[in-house]
Amino acid sequence: MKQQSPPSTSTAANPLGSAPVGSLLAKFAVPAIISMLVNALYNIVDQIFIGQGVGMLGNAATNIAFPVTTISTAAALLLGIGGASNYNLEMGAGNEHKASEIAGSALSTLVITGVSIAAVILIFLRPLLIFFGATDTVMPYATDYVSIIAIGLPFFTLSVGGNHLIRADRSPTYSMTCTLTGAVINTILDPLFIFGFKWGIKGGAWATVIGQIVSAFLVLLYFTKFRKMYLDRKMLKPQIHHLKAITSLGMASCINQIAIAAVQIVMNNILRYYGSISVYGSDIPIACVGIVSKVNMVFLAICIGIAQGAQPIWGFNYGARKFDRVRQTYKYSATACTIIAVIFFLCFQFFPHQIVGMFGGGSDLYFKFAKNYLRIFMLLTFANGIQPMSAGFFTSIGKAGLGIIMSLTRQVIFLLPLVVIFPKFMGIDGVMYAGPIADAAAFVLAVVFARRELSQMKNE
Repeated sequence: MKQQSPPSTSTAANPLGSAPVGSLLAKFAVPAIISMLVNALYNIVDQIFIGQGVGMLGNAATNIAFPVTTISTAAALLLGIGGASNYNLEMGAGNEHKASEIAGSALSTLVITGVSIAAVILIFLRPLLIFFGATDTVMPYATDYVSIIAIGLPFFTLSVGGNHLIRADRSPTYSMTCTLTGAVINTILDPLFIFGFKWGIKGGAWATVIGQIVSAFLVLLYFTKFRKMYLDRKMLKPQIHHLKAITSLGMASCINQIAIAAVQIVMNNILRYYGSISVYGSDIPIACVGIVSKVNMVFLAICIGIAQGAQPIWGFNYGARKFDRVRQTYKYSATACTIIAVIFFLCFQFFPHQIVGMFGGGSDLYFKFAKNYLRIFMLLTFANGIQPMSAGFFTSIGKAGLGIIMSLTRQVIFLLPLVVIFPKFMGIDGVMYAGPIADAAAFVLAVVFARRELSQMKNE
């Protein structure tokens, strides 16, 4: 790595503490949204092409594989958001050397963690897929897909986590370029490998892996050639005290992803059991729920991208005790998330057939279940933007405990038990009605906690 002198920029001169909040949020949020959308598109593009080229069982297989990506994302966010949040807080407090040490520890640990997850997946592949809910008919497709996807996990983890650190280093456009380049490559290779080379579901997996490798290479290139922070090789050695701070502030986002994975796994097994005793069978519900999950990822990617764009602003100004700017940033972020949520709510309610149809054809029963599930499960989408945004807010200002609570509310505290209980009385339809009830409860809690925190800032 090239040697640099520590930056001499004073805290007061940092644009995070002085530039207009609206334009600053747009500058950071737009690239973050694009980056999050690109990460979502890695899965959605595969799902579309696999659905068109392989069919319903291919869609079901990618749903079974989804927890693998979610768990890897959890590790990436634990270290990426945790590292970025600590970096911004220390920079806001004027501790620039310590901030760089934190970034170095986060980067090296991302690589170590990605390799470890890949090894575990490959060693215990079949038992894990059974645990994730694979049926006998889906298993061959899921095995082909996940055995290849696992190879790309170290690159995926470095790319997702590293891009948070790049944004924290005031280079949001470069961060966007990293993920966008990988996604474009994935999109180009998907039809070539699936239809041109006739590799089927394996082609979709290889297209994804190659895109992830390119994104990870661009992240490494940034930290060797283009970074603004002071960073030398010694700082890349993981330091326990820095990792404790990193995991503390990254835990909320990590737990949120782990909770999503847990819900996915439980949901797949519930669908496999109750689907088998319904008119739909097991494979139709598993395939349909996978599609709806991927579509919902697009909505959540935008809201989380807004929160990620706001995180450097929240963290720096909270560290500098500029609470008016913190409150203003939250207000703008909440407004933007709500507008996006209403737009997606209308799409889910009025165009369910068109949305599901993008992912390939199916029987009348297939479309009946898919449309009902999309409309009912996503009924409260218009209120769903506040909860993930608030979790990012609390993490950014160093309130890790509240961030964790916000992350747990929808997935673990509400949705998970409802998904288990409701089907006992309502059969497979019970899964659908668990969604809006969990969404309503999570929304109320997010508003209550956020208003309390913002009111306390107003009085300081």
